[in-house]
Amino acid sequence: MNLQDSRRRGEEASGAGAAGGPAEAEGAGSAAAAGVACDVIALLEVLWERGRDAVSAAPVSTSQLRVMHILERDEGINLRTLGKVLGAAPPSVSRLCDRLEALGYVKRTASAVSRREVELRLTVPGRAYLRDLRARREEALVAAVATMSPGAREALVHGLGEFCSAVDAGLAGRAWPPQEEAPAEPAGRREQAARAARSA
Repeated sequence: MNLQDSRRRGEEASGAGAAGGPAEAEGAGSAAAAGVACDVIALLEVLWERGRDAVSAAPVSTSQLRVMHILERDEGINLRTLGKVLGAAPPSVSRLCDRLEALGYVKRTASAVSRREVELRLTVPGRAYLRDLRARREEALVAAVATMSPGAREALVHGLGEFCSAVDAGLAGRAWPPQEEAPAEPAGRREQAARAARSA
C-alpha cells in the first residue's frame, strides 16, 4: 500500500468517525494518522537500507546499527545494561558487539568502577560510519522534501515536531496516550472528606 492509498483510507476513516460523533472522530483521526506514519516508516526503512549499503563495503545489520546508536548516546554502557535496552539475552548482545568489534566500530574497555564490568564505546571509525550514514540519509530526505510545496514542508515540520514530542513523552514513561487530568476538587470538599475520614 502506498501513501496515496493510506491518505485515502485515512480520509474515509475520518469521515466515518465524524458521522459517529466527536469521540469517534478523534479516534478515527488518530488511527488514520498512525496508519500513514507506519507507511512513511516503511518507506524510510527502504531508504535507510540503500543509504547504509552505500556507506561501507561491510555494512552493519539493523540490530548492530541500533547498538551503535545506543553506544553513541550512552558512552561507556556495559553489556548488562545494553541487553536491557535492547531487550535481548546476554549471548545475543555479546555476539552483536563481537561483530562490531571485528569491524573496528566498537571497543571494550575495563570499567574503572568494577573489574567485573566491561564498558562499550564507539571507535573513531564507528563514529565516522554513523556520520557518513546520516549524511547520506539527509541527502535523500532533502531531495524528497525539495519536491514539496512550501506549505507542505511547513506542515511536515510542525507535524513531525509534535510527533517527536509525543514519542519522547512515551519513552520517558509519561502517560501514553496522555490521560486527561481530573478537575481539582474544591478545598472545602477536601476538608469535609478529611473530617469524615477522621471521624470514621
